[in-house]
Amino acid sequence: MCGIVGAVSDRNIVPILVQGLQRLEYRGYDSCGVAIHEASLKQGVGGLKRARSTSRVSELMAQIETDHLASGTGIAHTRWATHGVPAVHNAHPHFSSGPGSLESLKDKPGRVALVHNGIIENHDELRAQLQAKGYVFSSQTDTEVIAHWVDSVYDGDLFEAVKRTVQELKGAYAIAVFHKDEPQRVVGARAGSPLILGVGTSHAENFLASDAMALAGVTDQIVYLEEGDLVDIQLGKYWIEDRNHQRVERPVKTVHAHSGAAELGPYRHYMQKEIFEQPRAIADTLEGVEHIVPELFDGVNGGAHTASAFKVFKEIDKVLILACGTSYYSGCVAKYWLESVAKIPCQVEIASEYRYRDSVPDPQTLVVTITQSGETADTLAALRHAQSLGMQHTLTICNVATSAMVRECKLAYVTRAGAEIGVASTKAFTTQLAGLFLLTLALAQSKGRLSEQDEAMYIKEMRHLPAALQAVLALEPQIISWSQEFASKENALFLGRGTHYPIALEGALKLKEITYIHAEAYAAGELKHGPLALVTSEMPVVTVAPNDALLEKLKSNMQEVRARGGVLYVLADGDTKIESSEGVNVIRMPEHYGVLSPILHVVPLQLLAYHTACARGTDVDKPRNLAKSVTVE
Repeated sequence: MCGIVGAVSDRNIVPILVQGLQRLEYRGYDSCGVAIHEASLKQGVGGLKRARSTSRVSELMAQIETDHLASGTGIAHTRWATHGVPAVHNAHPHFSSGPGSLESLKDKPGRVALVHNGIIENHDELRAQLQAKGYVFSSQTDTEVIAHWVDSVYDGDLFEAVKRTVQELKGAYAIAVFHKDEPQRVVGARAGSPLILGVGTSHAENFLASDAMALAGVTDQIVYLEEGDLVDIQLGKYWIEDRNHQRVERPVKTVHAHSGAAELGPYRHYMQKEIFEQPRAIADTLEGVEHIVPELFDGVNGGAHTASAFKVFKEIDKVLILACGTSYYSGCVAKYWLESVAKIPCQVEIASEYRYRDSVPDPQTLVVTITQSGETADTLAALRHAQSLGMQHTLTICNVATSAMVRECKLAYVTRAGAEIGVASTKAFTTQLAGLFLLTLALAQSKGRLSEQDEAMYIKEMRHLPAALQAVLALEPQIISWSQEFASKENALFLGRGTHYPIALEGALKLKEITYIHAEAYAAGELKHGPLALVTSEMPVVTVAPNDALLEKLKSNMQEVRARGGVLYVLADGDTKIESSEGVNVIRMPEHYGVLSPILHVVPLQLLAYHTACARGTDVDKPRNLAKSVTVE
């Protein structure tokens, strides 16, 4: 979940490292740091220096300026804490100065500098071995183990030392490391965590980073490293070895990562910006869709194992969806669509649970993964587990065309939400729903269950989505008035039925993520089976009330809340005949949108969470203890 940037150049790259960290801060913001090799620009004079902070990158920049750090070789890191509290001594980069007592090492110059994203599962075992050799640890992190191990096996060639080190590691890692004896060399390695190579277009420079956005405006020539790759970057050259230690050539791709995506413009927060980008994002995701054809889901060019969706859809008879967090809730909505429209049985699994239980594999299953980043560790691991069980028909709904998930699935639909910086997912969720509805229609057509009339109707409704979303966003002033009442609460309950039950779940998740209000969501029919005991006048109850077949049942559930003194906040379709009254606050949606209604109803819930967070004064884009791209299990 951490962010990594590294560089070797003949110019001062510290500003580039810091800029990269600012763009990667969404990955973790418990601490940050930069390490450089002074000798890289000073005719071989100088050693390793670093600056670390538990504040944000902007504060780190001031420290760098005070310390006059400048170098052509460096690594940088922004951290989401796994092992060890957010403190300076646990912040990356970590140094190894060799064995010796803690006192003797205080003034001893660093020999190895290293940054790491991931979790090393056997760090206790490795730490014990290193302590037996005289190494002393100054942090509680698993990362320091790697730095000391590189030092312990170094024999004049950093690449060989890293190669020997990663053979000892169990778990997930992306690392970047340099050594005092090789001032113009950085070595990287990845397994289970993302790492890319940026090929410089000037200054004989090369870069490493967690994703291409970190290098926007610096280079657009990107090499996506494969699982198990090691990479060596030097002035004007680089090389890669695969997990079998064979020299390999990876394709260099031109990737236009827009630095503008990381600019707020007129908005207060990225989350707000991304909520209001949803009409555009949906329009882009559906661009060019004139007819429903399986070919929409053919593998992305350059994927390792692309396939024909037309053939695959004919062969499968059920769907298994694997996802985490917000993406899991989009899969829950899709289950209703797939079974009602396409008449295909669908199972939705939390990715982190699926691979750790016994399941019954079926090779005629279409395995669908849903992920914004395409790098979510649990979802990737679940995909690989499903493949190991013999389920080879794989498809992903993903926002990043160059991600590991797109490369590993045979079929793909790449959404076009654009870069999502806010930790709480918004536009990624609604574009996932759009992609999943297209998948539903394509499967229905493949099975002969989609008439031409229905196809035309659905396409018309989908084309209208951007305009419908604009109308929903116009409800913001009413949502703000709700948020003022929510701001003082510590608990909330969300209710929904049918396809809107997952929307209630997503609404509760948004509220707890960024406001820190404890929020639960229930299928409204389950009220009587426990949650009703919690309802008081101090617990607001948010109800998603579309005009569907379950409306009358939902109205009864609402009466149960009111009879116990609960205060209702109802998102109602205009024709539901639900009126505001004492203890019942109603916001009317602009129109009823049928089967696509979940895409519209989630937007007011996003706005409610956002404005409640603003009212409570929380850090909207960087909520405590969370990070954006979950690349650790």
